[in-house]
Amino acid sequence: MTERDDLLASVAGEIRTYRRGDLPEPTPEHVDRWLYQFTPSRQLEFLREFDHVIKQTFITRENVKSFLRRLVTNTNLAGDEPKAYWSSTNLLKIQQNGQSQNEMLKLFSTCLGAECGLDIDACGEEGGDFIYLDDVLFSGNRVGNDLTHWIVNDAPQSATVHVIVAALHSSGYWYLDSRKLKDVIEHSGKNIVVNYWRALTIENRKWHKNNSQVLWPTVIPNVGEVQEYMDLPSRFPLEPRQPGGEPIWPFSSEAGREVLESEFLISGSKIRAMSENPKQSMRPLGFSPFGVGFGSMIVTYRNCPNNCPLAMWWGDPEATSGALHWYPLLQREGYSSPRNIFDDLTL
Repeated sequence: MTERDDLLASVAGEIRTYRRGDLPEPTPEHVDRWLYQFTPSRQLEFLREFDHVIKQTFITRENVKSFLRRLVTNTNLAGDEPKAYWSSTNLLKIQQNGQSQNEMLKLFSTCLGAECGLDIDACGEEGGDFIYLDDVLFSGNRVGNDLTHWIVNDAPQSATVHVIVAALHSSGYWYLDSRKLKDVIEHSGKNIVVNYWRALTIENRKWHKNNSQVLWPTVIPNVGEVQEYMDLPSRFPLEPRQPGGEPIWPFSSEAGREVLESEFLISGSKIRAMSENPKQSMRPLGFSPFGVGFGSMIVTYRNCPNNCPLAMWWGDPEATSGALHWYPLLQREGYSSPRNIFDDLTL
């Protein structure tokens, strides 16, 4: 087998549980069909880096379950008597969009039963803490909207809320903690304390762009579709990242990172150019109000967020022309689906 063959098999193996039961299990041929759409001369180096990164950023069901199970008995959260703590805890079911909270509650219920012998439906009492569960925090909009409604309309005068996610992006956390929820709590006149628990934090704040852990290009490729996109008026234009010497997680090297950033920017610009009247938030590196896109590489076994590069999830495998004529690696379950778990952006 060639190096290309080995890498195709490696990527397919890493994402093998993606939307299991909904989509055929990924094969090397599936990955190769997707890869074939990128710049021919750069496909191998692109595949090398993508294989490295997706091994760091693909969150499996077992990853999430392991995190939740450890959290059940975490003394910093549950104290020395976790069974008593969780018996009194109120688990919120307030998600307005998507099904990720329901999925997380199902997993948490399994962990709570295994560790404490508790039935999640029997938990909760007046004066107990409140738990908001979700899978991944991207922009913070979804968590912010859900908790805003709850704080204003349903929260008691005094409460502690624990937001529990498998992973969070630092810009979304900053938005919630320093602006959105802080303002809502102040205006409500209530005494609400919000704490955050996660297995993984991804740095993506603008003032830390040079140390960011998302796709953040250093240069703009001299490609027609990219240049046309960059010429569009933008309230928040891209401020390029300054390249560094040492590799930053999840990337293997600066050179490998720049290949991903360049190829995803080129392909995303081409996808956007195929779309008629695209939303302003539809950006090459993922839906976002800023720069060339959100740039996250975080994917879960349940779905691919629209905050990831368009070229990872956009398109219809059956389309032969038009805006959806791009073969997706991680075909996304759209917002209209009742099982969609990634609806973090309100667009």
